[in-house]
Amino acid sequence: MSAPEIVPTGIWNLYQTARDLEHRLSPLPMEPWPEQPGEKTIVRVDATQRFQEIIGFGGALTESSAWVLAQLTSEKRREVIYRYYHPREGIGYTLARTHLNSCDFSLNLWSLAEVPGDYDLHHFTLDPMRRWVMSLLHDAQAAAGGGENFKLMVSPWSPPAWMKTNNRMDDGGSLRREYAPAWADFYVRFAQAMERDEQLPVWAFTVQNEPEAHQTWESCLYTPEQERDFVKNHLGPALAKAGLADKIKLLGWDHNRDKIEARAATLLNDPEAAKHFWGLALHWYVSSDFAASARVHSLYPDKPILFTEGCWEGGGNLGTWEHGEGYAAQMIGDFRNWVCGYIDWNIALDQRGGPNHVGNFCDAPVLVNTRTGEVTYTPAFFYIAHFSRFVRPSAKRLGVTVDSPGLETVAFANPDATAVIVVLNRTAAAINFELVGVGEARQCRIPARAIQTYQQGSAGGG
Repeated sequence: MSAPEIVPTGIWNLYQTARDLEHRLSPLPMEPWPEQPGEKTIVRVDATQRFQEIIGFGGALTESSAWVLAQLTSEKRREVIYRYYHPREGIGYTLARTHLNSCDFSLNLWSLAEVPGDYDLHHFTLDPMRRWVMSLLHDAQAAAGGGENFKLMVSPWSPPAWMKTNNRMDDGGSLRREYAPAWADFYVRFAQAMERDEQLPVWAFTVQNEPEAHQTWESCLYTPEQERDFVKNHLGPALAKAGLADKIKLLGWDHNRDKIEARAATLLNDPEAAKHFWGLALHWYVSSDFAASARVHSLYPDKPILFTEGCWEGGGNLGTWEHGEGYAAQMIGDFRNWVCGYIDWNIALDQRGGPNHVGNFCDAPVLVNTRTGEVTYTPAFFYIAHFSRFVRPSAKRLGVTVDSPGLETVAFANPDATAVIVVLNRTAAAINFELVGVGEARQCRIPARAIQTYQQGSAGGG
């Protein structure tokens, strides 16, 4: 679907979050700043340049997030879910990611098929998810309005222990060859049960979370060739046989951008494997080589690249301003290099950055003090919202340039023919700039340590 030609209306809305002001996604009047003498910083939008279509934005609905939110009153819990997912009360989330079997952000190790040797999955059950996770999935789906407004991605951290070479869900290990057909059938059983029993259709699977990471928590190692062959010989055919290949998207890699090119070459240069992959999934850890995704896109332009996980690790300095700025810088870098959507990690964690059954704590945009019931919307929540609230599914990225090293920016055309321009200033000084290319040129100013979203309104209002 092509975004229609931008139609300048002369009506603009400005939203701002700034460290040194009280602004948190605050609407501001579009009062032009006077032109400054000397050289002028220009943010130039080229609405004739159209790039990738945006799938949407979302977060991970993990068991830890579900448990944390369950410690709140029903009113506060509803508020958090609605502030993420409700189309009017929220910040525009339409995507969600959850885990197939447990992950580190679970309360303990569990799988949906615990009986060893159950090759035909007679004992497969969704019951472990029903304790905490399922209610969060249902409530997010309801808040979003369901249908195309709620797309659920599912990622395994590990098969059941009895399917693995180390007989453990944690501590690495690989899928035993003789259980590859049963593991492929596991995805099928899960998707069928979720739609039949829970009315929660699966929009996409990733093959394996972080297939090159040997972790102390749930993990499973795949070489590029092992992932390719599992999909080509087992998972792809199993989804097709069940009539799910055209309903559920399959994404490879689901790991860091530093090795996405090598993994893409193995998965996508094999036509029999490539036909099963909708695209690739990307995490931000290790590398800031944003151009890696653009290089992959140039070789495989029909395979979208979706960001599926990122967070600030370690559990220290939770909720800092720098973490919010980091989200925005990552998002701008990725979107400018063909990434088609953004799924954050846990939507909410406790005051330690957990719970996490191996102590692998991290930050989250919403933090809940489970002792006091206080809910904190951190700077990260507002920085993400500067994109997710205004850039709608099926938007197209536009060309945009900026001639100041202090400004970072990205622009989009929404399906309603309006434009959205996000401008980030991580420097210690305010910057005056001229916004040109969409209607009348405007003199603008962004404070130090701030982010702004310029939203072109429709003739009937923003």
